Amino acid sequence: MASPEIETLTQSLSRLPGFGPRSARRAVLHLLKKRETALDPLLAALTAVSQRLATCSTCGNVDTSDPCAICADPRRDTRQLCVVEEVADLWALERSRLFPGRFHVLGGKLSALDGVRPEDLTIDSLVARIAQGGVDEVVLAMNATLEGQTTAHYIAERIETYPVRVTQLAHGLPVGGELDYLDEGTLAQALRARRPVA
Repeated sequence: MASPEIETLTQSLSRLPGFGPRSARRAVLHLLKKRETALDPLLAALTAVSQRLATCSTCGNVDTSDPCAICADPRRDTRQLCVVEEVADLWALERSRLFPGRFHVLGGKLSALDGVRPEDLTIDSLVARIAQGGVDEVVLAMNATLEGQTTAHYIAERIETYPVRVTQLAHGLPVGGELDYLDEGTLAQALRARRPVA
């Protein structure tokens, strides 16, 4: 049996996404075996982030500064604004390094079943950002779920009076995907979004 402190560490890790009790135990054993090269640097990084953690007052990203590094970057195209549901979506798009503009994190998606209403999200601050001017295109990068598409439709209606182009991420076949392994929803979307062969 491990000490109460080690058990607490194991239980804390097991509550993280992707970790279960067994993988948390393996991670703790690794950290204990490699204290100088794994545990101490991890502890220092966690402490530094915990002390400086901030939510960007402009876009809603989580960073160690406010405004975040993306909003503070003068090289970003301020005319393009990509709207995402969660910070994880922003980080996924940012990893691709394909979107040159700025972001806006809603903090979730509309859901009648879960009781999430428009006022529970940052939709009003999104509309205020657009109303300030300087934005030419709003990219609605919602997840391809019923709630995500409902949220995208609601936002499109809220901003239709502003002189911005509203676009949405394409949905359909993934690169390298085989038809036999795709679900019916993905296939249906791919068929609806078909285009001429160039």
